[in-house]
Amino acid sequence: MTGQGLQTIESTLPNRQKVDFKLQRCERLGDRSALCSVIKDAGDDPDCTHGAELVATVELSRDGEGVEIQGGEGVAIVTRPGLGLDVNTSAINPVPRKNITQMVQEELSGSGFQSAKVVIHVPGGEEMAKKTINARLGLVGGISILGTTGIVTPYSTAAYRASIVQQIALAKASGIEAIVLTTGGRSEAYAMQLYPDLDEAAFVQAGDFIGASLAAARKQNMKTAIIVGMIGKLSKMADGRTQTHQAGSSVNMEMLAELAGELGAADQLQDDIRAANTARHVLEICAANQMDGICELICRRVVDVMSRYVQGELDVICHLMDFEGNQLGQFPQVTT
Repeated sequence: MTGQGLQTIESTLPNRQKVDFKLQRCERLGDRSALCSVIKDAGDDPDCTHGAELVATVELSRDGEGVEIQGGEGVAIVTRPGLGLDVNTSAINPVPRKNITQMVQEELSGSGFQSAKVVIHVPGGEEMAKKTINARLGLVGGISILGTTGIVTPYSTAAYRASIVQQIALAKASGIEAIVLTTGGRSEAYAMQLYPDLDEAAFVQAGDFIGASLAAARKQNMKTAIIVGMIGKLSKMADGRTQTHQAGSSVNMEMLAELAGELGAADQLQDDIRAANTARHVLEICAANQMDGICELICRRVVDVMSRYVQGELDVICHLMDFEGNQLGQFPQVTT
């Protein structure tokens, strides 16, 4: 737009935090197109894309409307359902798409240009993807462009577990008797909508450490533990997992097929569930076959498993949410 090169760029992250990024490259490609790149810093996170060059090419137009986003070299193509992305599209998730769109639209405003085509490239992304489970999920040809906040949180299992124990102790010291354990920031936001009258200190992001969290709640003599999450993590809990990190466990499709069988699913439907790509894909299959009851069965199984884990010393309640914050199942039936 200005014809001038840049050394840094300011961006507003999905969590609304403003940050400056140092540019690795900033090049004109033509009168209305340019290329810029940054080097990804994953911090302490065990991420195969640490140090990767992330490249964006942008072509502006005085015609058309809006922002078109595509994946280029090193960005995977979606080949199987169940990932919340359309098949045969680039694996750029909804939050990054929205964030990129907003940032580009800010620049387009008042510029005289009406539209922009943005292509994201990750040189070497196809090799990086071999260190991930992308291929197993049907993500072919590169890595996925992920993210929910824009911030990498350093990953230390010992520190994370210790922080959970501390949060639950503080909640008890504040007179809280019911703790709400969520699997992440998004499920926590949904849980707060379910339980608007609870003190904010009652909500703890347990992440993958549901077992450690329940043990801490039991030690603090809490009365109730409320588990809120999506189908992937809850399916692992229903299968008896008290530590649900992806590298250490996978969703048991056989168990989900058996639950569908309990609801009267035909053999073919059970086979479809066994062959599903992800737990989210199972949801889609069940929804297409009017088998909504599987969500309550998963919640019931989570309550059974986790109640045994704490030897009945906590009342356990489970809510299964979809990815937009709608409740799909709960057990036992409680009024929130």
